[in-house]
Amino acid sequence: MELSTAFTELLGVRHPIALAPMGGSAGGALAAAVSRGGGLGMLGAGMGDRDWLARELPLMADVEEPWGVGFLSWAVDAGGVGRALEYGPRAVMLSFGDPGPFTERVREAGAVLIIQVTDLEEARQAVDLGADVIVAQGTESGGHGARHGRSTLPFVPVVVDLAGPVPVLAAGGIADGRGVAAALALGAAGALVGTRFQATAEALTDASATEAIVRGRGQDTERSRVLDIARGSRWPAKYTARTLGHPYLDRWRGREAELAADPGARQQYQADVADGEVPPAPVWAGEDVDLITDVPPAAEVVAALAAGAVRALRRAGSGIGSGREGSRGL
Repeated sequence: MELSTAFTELLGVRHPIALAPMGGSAGGALAAAVSRGGGLGMLGAGMGDRDWLARELPLMADVEEPWGVGFLSWAVDAGGVGRALEYGPRAVMLSFGDPGPFTERVREAGAVLIIQVTDLEEARQAVDLGADVIVAQGTESGGHGARHGRSTLPFVPVVVDLAGPVPVLAAGGIADGRGVAAALALGAAGALVGTRFQATAEALTDASATEAIVRGRGQDTERSRVLDIARGSRWPAKYTARTLGHPYLDRWRGREAELAADPGARQQYQADVADGEVPPAPVWAGEDVDLITDVPPAAEVVAALAAGAVRALRRAGSGIGSGREGSRGL
């Protein structure tokens, strides 16, 4: 039973699974492994740091399967996007902020334009800009997302209806085949998976963060701006970040304005990092972290996600992927 969808046909991949382009985790080795495993591997190029691009992009040079690269719309510049396009990615994903300034450049390069959205206003903009694929991100996701967003279950079908013929990927809280099957049942054409791939052999994730993810529980995660403020991050206020527990969350929860107005507190954060009192970086993790108990090669994760989705759909007696009428995402 093959899960052939509008996404797999458009991108030429075997499975309706994409690697979330996570900054700090999704480097060339991980993206290459996911693509070779039959999904769409995407590098997490974030702000388009030239040194990072120069180190990670060449790792994709001998990847024959489709792959992509993701950027933060609010932070990257045209030069960073252009640098990545020189390597011929099959897709470019733009997230968080206005993707408009970069869409034509992506199109002219012949790459598939993927736009991630966190609310209906962003979804309408993605449709208007002619996105080839739209990622609907629910608030269960790890890392940054909408401060006032919706959970994946109610958000995805609304975006699917809005997007019409444009394939939609579901994101947020998906870490096994049952989650992929649920995404397809909601009308999505596949799933964008993040936290599960952070705990894989090829991820750039720090060993201590990987251990925290494997040991973590969904109830330990929290969405907040506290750590962005404490770190002096320039992330827009409309996007908060879901992380595992952190001492500064306990210290400053509900006091974000006070923290932002206190430069001494931010200096103390840097001092605490230097002294080893707090982790060097937040541990980004979604509510699905309970489902992650090992650190396998990424290709095994792709295979397990695909096989698990098939089993879940068979158990449910669904026609999705079997040739019978099913999800709109097919």
